[in-house]
Amino acid sequence: MGSGGIPRINSRLLVIAVAIAALLIAAHSVISQLSGPKVYDADSTEISVGAGDRFAVQLAEDPTDGYRWIIAEPRPDPAVVKAAGGHLDPDEPPPSGEGGSRYLDFEAVHAGRTDLRLVRCRRCTAGAADEPGARSLNFRVTVR
Repeated sequence: MGSGGIPRINSRLLVIAVAIAALLIAAHSVISQLSGPKVYDADSTEISVGAGDRFAVQLAEDPTDGYRWIIAEPRPDPAVVKAAGGHLDPDEPPPSGEGGSRYLDFEAVHAGRTDLRLVRCRRCTAGAADEPGARSLNFRVTVR
């Protein structure tokens, strides 16, 4: 047989190793997409995500009290993060245990850093953060 068979075996092992690595990377990518966006709560003032990732901010919201959460001015840099909708889940209690949970969804567009300001308001007009009973939250979003 001689030494002629050794390079062939090594190249086959290399091809198998590369194929396995590609399969693992693909599986990880699929699982990440199926598991849904990462969810942050009101205490998560620092949010770090990768470009192209989707994420959500979960906030306590009781639809019966007339208040709702909005993205406030100044809005986040649209080159870094863009709003991607949201929904209220009245049956899922938030970490505080009262009412339901409002999910505000976002997509990380490109690498960078921006601020995200959310306000809980009733009328939600200009100056909503100054309304009686209003509450604001600030997040620093870093997209890598």
